[in-house]
Amino acid sequence: MISAFHRYPVIALCAGVLLAGCSQQGSTPAPTAAQRQAQVQNADAARNLETYRQLLRIHNDQMAVSIGQEIVSQAPGSDAAKEVRKTLPEIEQRYRKDSEKARLAALWVYQVSPMAGGTQSTAAIYNSRPSGNDRVQLVLRRHSSWGQSVFLYGSKPGFVCRRICRIAATVDGRPIRIKAFAPPSGEPALMLVDDKAFLAMLPKAKKIAMDVTLADGEKKLTLVYEVGGFDPSRWQTLPRHGKRK
Repeated sequence: MISAFHRYPVIALCAGVLLAGCSQQGSTPAPTAAQRQAQVQNADAARNLETYRQLLRIHNDQMAVSIGQEIVSQAPGSDAAKEVRKTLPEIEQRYRKDSEKARLAALWVYQVSPMAGGTQSTAAIYNSRPSGNDRVQLVLRRHSSWGQSVFLYGSKPGFVCRRICRIAATVDGRPIRIKAFAPPSGEPALMLVDDKAFLAMLPKAKKIAMDVTLADGEKKLTLVYEVGGFDPSRWQTLPRHGKRK
């Protein structure tokens, strides 16, 4: 017969084993590395969401798109990402549209300056294609004495154009012919004969392409101008003095 003295340790040992077993069964498993990373990402997304909301309130589309895309890419399954997806596509579309509008507007340069005994107001844009050294300005000019003109201005020795030449051109894909002449002063320019018709067409145009031939090696080029950002209000009207030459 086992004495009471010996039974007590056995009972205590069994009780300890049972308690340990119950403790292990009732504890929550430690999160995995992937789960911990997801928790951190969700917390970051929640903080960024408040920033996103503030950017929407102040209409800062550029930063809102950046923060919104970060939330969606880093925590795609979070509540923050679900909220962002409701507004982000519209903000992205508006931002792309506004960015393109700003890019086109920045292609134009407007100036008012003294010129040959008078004052000239110009709006000028370089060709977008081809790039490199073959850059030719399309210039709209109002001069207080000479009046209004539209011309291409490149580098010497200029263009091949004998008397009146006809430039094959397209306006948003629609083919047209533009009459031009080289100025007798010898400047590397092509003056458009019907500047009024060109200016009437310009505000509605997005892209104008013109085929020209450079005098240097008779190199043929198709000059492409992205004119969609032209702002007629920035091309100042000048008072006329004297007659147009």
